[in-house]
Amino acid sequence: MTLSEEQVEYIRSRVKHGGIGIRALQDDVLDHLCCVVELKMEEDIPFDVALTKAIQEFAPEGLAEIEQETLLLLNAKLMNMKKIMYGIGFASTSGMSMGVTFKLLHMPGGDQLVTYGFLTFALIFLPLAVINHFKVNLQAPWTDRARIILGILSALATGMAVVFKLFHLQWADVLLLTGAGLFSFGFLPFLFFTMYKRSIS
Repeated sequence: MTLSEEQVEYIRSRVKHGGIGIRALQDDVLDHLCCVVELKMEEDIPFDVALTKAIQEFAPEGLAEIEQETLLLLNAKLMNMKKIMYGIGFASTSGMSMGVTFKLLHMPGGDQLVTYGFLTFALIFLPLAVINHFKVNLQAPWTDRARIILGILSALATGMAVVFKLFHLQWADVLLLTGAGLFSFGFLPFLFFTMYKRSIS
């Protein structure tokens, strides 16, 4: 038996007013309840009774409990991701700083520490930091997104320039100029524009 549009909208309102505020979760719960209600109505159970039973079976403590459990799971995953992210950031920056120190003291292993530290920072830590930022700030304006992307690109170019300089490779000057240009004419204008907008709002 297929539910009518009015019945689906009624279930949607029950879900919304039942304490679930996350839109995506509302849709998932709505789909589940509609399927269960349709199955029960095929057994000649009235719509209202079928919906009540479906909700009681799905969430005996109330629909709000579903959202609370979902948020707990999301927060736990987010905390684990942050631990990994900051651990990688700490290890990579420590490796880079120790590598520079080793090179200045003409000790072995400096080149490897700088190279692997920077690559880990650029290819693992920075993408994780961006993903984490956009997950936390889903409704961030485009100016904030552009500022973050330009800042990352400038940091990557500048970091690569430093590595190229340490190994006396070509294109180090070009990378350094690119990083400085992105920082000066990309990142900084967006940064100060955002600061100005916040100061007058």
